[in-house]
Amino acid sequence: MTSDPSVVVESTCRSCGWDELELVVAFGSTPLADRLVRADRLDEPQPHAPLTLVVCPSCGLVQISETVDPEVLFNDEYPYFSSVSPRLIAHFGASAKSIIESRDWGDNPLAVEAASNDGCLLVHFADAGWRVLGVDPSAAPAQAAIDRGVPTQLEFFGSRTAAKITEAQGRASLFLGNNVLAHVADLNDFVSGIATVLDDDGLAVIECPYVVDLVDHCEFDTVYHQHLCYFSITALVPLFARHSLHLNRVERTSIHGGSLRLFIEPTLNRDRSVDELLAMETERSFDGPEAFRTFATRIDSLRTELRAIIDDVQAEGGSLVGYAAAAKGTTLLAYCGIDAEDLTYICDLNEYKQGRHMGGNLIPIVSPRRLLADQPDYVLILAWNFAAEIMEQNADYMAAGGKFIVPVPEPRIVNGGAGQT
Repeated sequence: MTSDPSVVVESTCRSCGWDELELVVAFGSTPLADRLVRADRLDEPQPHAPLTLVVCPSCGLVQISETVDPEVLFNDEYPYFSSVSPRLIAHFGASAKSIIESRDWGDNPLAVEAASNDGCLLVHFADAGWRVLGVDPSAAPAQAAIDRGVPTQLEFFGSRTAAKITEAQGRASLFLGNNVLAHVADLNDFVSGIATVLDDDGLAVIECPYVVDLVDHCEFDTVYHQHLCYFSITALVPLFARHSLHLNRVERTSIHGGSLRLFIEPTLNRDRSVDELLAMETERSFDGPEAFRTFATRIDSLRTELRAIIDDVQAEGGSLVGYAAAAKGTTLLAYCGIDAEDLTYICDLNEYKQGRHMGGNLIPIVSPRRLLADQPDYVLILAWNFAAEIMEQNADYMAAGGKFIVPVPEPRIVNGGAGQT
């Protein structure tokens, strides 16, 4: 294990600059998520960094204190491909259809997407005759997007990138950003970029995980070094307003354990969906630190319960593997003390991940075909937000007597014959 020198500890709020942040939970030193290790590098030191969740008493933004160099996190071997999940493909398809049909976009509209990954959202706009441009810093997903006909710039989105896009292609009718806002170290520069690239009558549609769902469902493992922020409407409204943008409408979705779909425009035209969530957050004290003060206790209880299940499996001589080499799995495994002594391997549909090992604990990642071949007694689902999809894909394993352990919001065992315990 080694500490990563590319870590900066932030002392002020990433949005408003407030300098007295309140601790929510300290996870200790954890491996960097999505730093999967090739077989020929298993002897190399594994980078770790502190992981500390805090909340800003001034604007209500929940965030981590540490910033790891994004060039380290989103490097050429970044392994996340959106198109691996059928549920995510369907989600993006429905979202694109809804946006396209929502208004008259005029002639030759331009859609720009930050963190466009493998192009599985933008391709729907390209198929509808739009001009499209993806912006993504990770080479492998970006190349996959280019291969499917989605032009993609290999860089991070921000104010400088936005200015270059505007100069080369004009301003965008639509800006898209799904699960990227939480990854941005300089929030104000990113939002400034949206204001730069967006046309005066344009629309930005952004999706981000909702901190209310994170707390309500004890989704502590979504806290990792790529996820710098965890958003409430309370924190988002002033962030956009600072750059003359207005959060006019919001929808809640179930994707990724509970997310917000934000509709942002240069002109103020707020509907009641925003006001209703603001009122709810105030009522439940999500506009300040109060709602988070018992969160650490709930996380500790979940860890104790999950560890007890795993210890019981081992005491009975049962076999246990994992499913989904997800980024959130890094935090769950590290915080719960789960390592290669507990999980023989982790299955993942993403062929890019197969043959590699999880960072830190070096658990090998294999094809899901191993489940039927080995028929382990239990499978711990690390991507619990896709638990239903994973169990459906592995119905034959369950029919043969296999059991799944779903750790969040509370650990439970699911099997094909007896339901869940």
